Amino acid sequence: MGACYRRRYADDLGSGAEKGEAMGLMDKLRGEFVDIVEWLDDSRDTIVWRFPRYQNEIKMGAQLVVRESQTAVFVNEGQIADAFPPGTYSLETRNLPILSTLKGWKHGFNSPFKAEVYFVNTRQFTEMKWGTQNPVILRDAEFGVVRLRAFGAYSARVVDAQRLLRELVGTDPQFRTEEVQEYLRQLIVGRLGNALATAGVPLLDLAAHQDAIGRRLAGVLTEELADVGIAVPKFVIENISVPPEVERALDKRTSMGAVGDLERFTRFQAATALEEAAKNPGGEAGAGVGLGMGMAMGQQMARTMSGEAATPSAPVPVPPAAAEPPPLPNQAQWFIGVDGQRQGPFDLGGLAERAGAGTLGPETLVWRAGMAQWQPAGQLPEIASVLASVPPPLPPQ
Repeated sequence: MGACYRRRYADDLGSGAEKGEAMGLMDKLRGEFVDIVEWLDDSRDTIVWRFPRYQNEIKMGAQLVVRESQTAVFVNEGQIADAFPPGTYSLETRNLPILSTLKGWKHGFNSPFKAEVYFVNTRQFTEMKWGTQNPVILRDAEFGVVRLRAFGAYSARVVDAQRLLRELVGTDPQFRTEEVQEYLRQLIVGRLGNALATAGVPLLDLAAHQDAIGRRLAGVLTEELADVGIAVPKFVIENISVPPEVERALDKRTSMGAVGDLERFTRFQAATALEEAAKNPGGEAGAGVGLGMGMAMGQQMARTMSGEAATPSAPVPVPPAAAEPPPLPNQAQWFIGVDGQRQGPFDLGGLAERAGAGTLGPETLVWRAGMAQWQPAGQLPEIASVLASVPPPLPPQ
């Protein structure tokens, strides 16, 4: 109601107490009109907030306060009308050209009006996390097909408030980051695999190129989100990890590099398999394999540390053949019984000496390995020949 209506209504009621009651009623009705439209954000995750008008009407000439990092958007009957950047405005028909056209105000008609006012937060939202729920499969030149997981953080900002209202917010009175974060995470994961695959960076060098990959993803995501009015000014990859089995292989390769080549990584893996087999406490073969493996690895490491290890392709040198004749075959060892005592062992030369000394004769008992019992020397052909070669004693002079 305008001032003219209040004056006419008061004149009709008369003067005195009746007029005072009329003016009090008009003040009460005027209090239902909104004089200041503003938003003081006390949260850290609200992107869009609708001004709580309820049944109140916005008074023509009310003050609109739009603070830094805010944009105010007026919506009339579901249709976006005017948008205001940071500043203080007096809401009049000349400041609301689109809304004036939609409502059909003619000649600067000055009356309260109803309209939805959305405040859009345009600051950077930095506490946004992302991560790969399922691994990303890539092909690496050195390791072949590998599965990678990654996680990090990013910041998001509204760059087109009207597009955001049309595409994502709708009539939501309080649009928070949690309502758009899952959509952004899915978009990030969908673009991450392509960014890593086209980066042309080996697996072992990904950590050194995380910043460059993050900048590339920020540009790709900003371009992708332009239709909904959101930009990604910062994208951070905190970590890229590989499956546990690949981590163990990398640890083995690191250990191999610490002690030497060990004749390439494949031989090192074979040695590790033998070592695992030797850890079986119930198998004697495993223990023997472990002992032999330990000795061989110790010798190889010693040669490596001293610089004496031969290259894998160099043939092992063969020592020259010996010029001396091979050793004689083992001769039978004999035992003789002299005066009830066992003497020996003797070979055939030793028996000849015993025979020459007179301690071995045809009746002397002898034994060697393989005989069932002691026998007289004269009954054994090999010893009889020894006895025959001994000259008889000289006759007495």
